[in-house]
Amino acid sequence: MSEPFSTPRIIGHYQGPEPGPLVIAIGGLHGNEPAGVQALERLFELLEEEPQINPGFSFRGELIALRGNLAALGQGVRFIDQDLNRIWNPERIDALQAARSIPFEEDDANSEEEELLQLLAAIEIAIEESQPERIVFLDIHTTTAQGGIFTITGDDNFSLQIGTELYAPVIKGMLEGIKYTALHYFQSDRFGKNIEVAALCFEAGQHNEPESVDRALAATINLLRAVGCVQNADVRTLHDELLQRYAATLPVMTQLSYVHHITAADEFKMHPGYLNFQAIKSGEELATDRNGPILAPQSGYLLMPLYQQLGDEGFFIVQDFSLGVAY
Repeated sequence: MSEPFSTPRIIGHYQGPEPGPLVIAIGGLHGNEPAGVQALERLFELLEEEPQINPGFSFRGELIALRGNLAALGQGVRFIDQDLNRIWNPERIDALQAARSIPFEEDDANSEEEELLQLLAAIEIAIEESQPERIVFLDIHTTTAQGGIFTITGDDNFSLQIGTELYAPVIKGMLEGIKYTALHYFQSDRFGKNIEVAALCFEAGQHNEPESVDRALAATINLLRAVGCVQNADVRTLHDELLQRYAATLPVMTQLSYVHHITAADEFKMHPGYLNFQAIKSGEELATDRNGPILAPQSGYLLMPLYQQLGDEGFFIVQDFSLGVAY
């Protein structure tokens, strides 16, 4: 079994003696969301300790954990030049990779494009060395609002099945409401048609809640169990209990029904006090912008109301989804 190691980009790399999937986990794609990074750092501490306290522990497959936006994490801001989780456009990435050998002026450098290229290089090296039959991608985030945890997946069965085992509400359709996220990129066939890929995003709670780190850690461990990297007997029940307790009053599965897109010129301002999964009614005044009040276009649950200056979406609305036809 390989020993964990780290670099500024790589939080840890762990390989078990038995075959299994390659799990790629990223924390901190947004620099003001350090909980995912902290959770993954703690995970590797646990992986170092587990064989010593549990001689029967065995890890199947491989795990690599990465810090996302190093520059933004260092400054504690969402991004430097543009949102790193909105630029995973395959055509743009192909052009960036093709242009890497062309000299450029430092003033023209885009911080997030460089971060993306470095992240992708680390991921592609891990895939090339691992030669996996299955890849599981986990992107860990937090939100500006309090009130809920949730998982975002694509509509493929593999991702949905894993998502339901994280003990957090699953949001369907989110990839249709936003563009060029890391999840979009990993849902594509960029890594070959012979590799089965699952891609999930876990939202662990509010940015500054210490419990968000605990929830991100619990979700990552549950994911490792769900894909067979660790056995159920090796997962402490406290991880399940933490997520189940927090999600007890939340809808099990919902479908995205509306996205309120914004720009800086809109002067968008969310009314204070809204929570994730707060029930809202059609016509309810949620926010204002330079044109006046913004009313909810439909009833449902509010998701990710924006309480920071940087962002491309003011809020989302989701509605209940029938589990019977989820997958």
